[in-house]
Amino acid sequence: MDTALEQVVSPPRPSLRRTVTAYVALTKPRVIELLLVTTAPVMILAQGGLPSIWLVLATLLGGSLAAGSANAFNMVIDRDIDRLMNRTKNRPLVTGELTARQATVFATVIGVGSIVWLWATTNLLAASLAFAAIVFYVVIYTLVLKRRTEQNIIWGGIAGCFPVLIGWSAVTGSLDWAPIILFLVVFLWTPPHYWPLSMRYRDDYAEASVPMLAVVRGRTVVGVQVVLYAWATVAMSLLLIPVAPMGALYTAVAVLAGGWFIVESHRLYGRAARGLDDVSPMKVFHASITYLTLVFVAVGVDPLLPF
Repeated sequence: MDTALEQVVSPPRPSLRRTVTAYVALTKPRVIELLLVTTAPVMILAQGGLPSIWLVLATLLGGSLAAGSANAFNMVIDRDIDRLMNRTKNRPLVTGELTARQATVFATVIGVGSIVWLWATTNLLAASLAFAAIVFYVVIYTLVLKRRTEQNIIWGGIAGCFPVLIGWSAVTGSLDWAPIILFLVVFLWTPPHYWPLSMRYRDDYAEASVPMLAVVRGRTVVGVQVVLYAWATVAMSLLLIPVAPMGALYTAVAVLAGGWFIVESHRLYGRAARGLDDVSPMKVFHASITYLTLVFVAVGVDPLLPF
């Protein structure tokens, strides 16, 4: 009788597929995709041609594990505010598909694994940079900045710049001005990429008491900042041309895609300044992703061309 009652009352155990899907969700795979877009092209630039395919795959795997670890730790720490936000309420720690302990163990294992893997397959510098990226995202951004200051995404975004350095160092075992410039491109790109998203989900962040710029400042102020950072991003991308040096393809893409990114940013500001109800911030958000993808694809293709 008791056994029959337990079968009725006890919730069904999640399937293996559902559990695996929950663990994958912890890593924020869509974020990792964007990070990988900035890693492989830089490796080609560092090599001046096509590097070993094994080295590329090993670096991408190690970088994915490191980013996944940082993202999983982020979900553990932020599970309280994730419950309050519509955008994040279906994350596995909110729905109960995984426990905080399970997520912490998973994040630790793949984080340590990423560092050991990169050290074994690339070099100590690449492994050290991966470790720094994890620490920066988890400690500096998630624990220190995110809930305390409107500057959170500016400085916290540094963590997302490390894949550029990891990719370059995996090939050369050192760093140079070219990867530093590309690091700064991603650094300057992050605010105009993320602030439009925070405008779209302003009410979510306000409900969770996260002081994103769109929560603590008006839309016009956010629009101005997006414009300024977009211009700075494009200017930094053009600085790579004489430093690397880059050829005609990269130059054309950096100028044309950069001009489009700037125009979309100005349109956002214009709609905000006119006080329109719908300023369409997601247009800039999606444009920023396309812009960064085009620029880094050009970084990888340009060294392979004879001109």
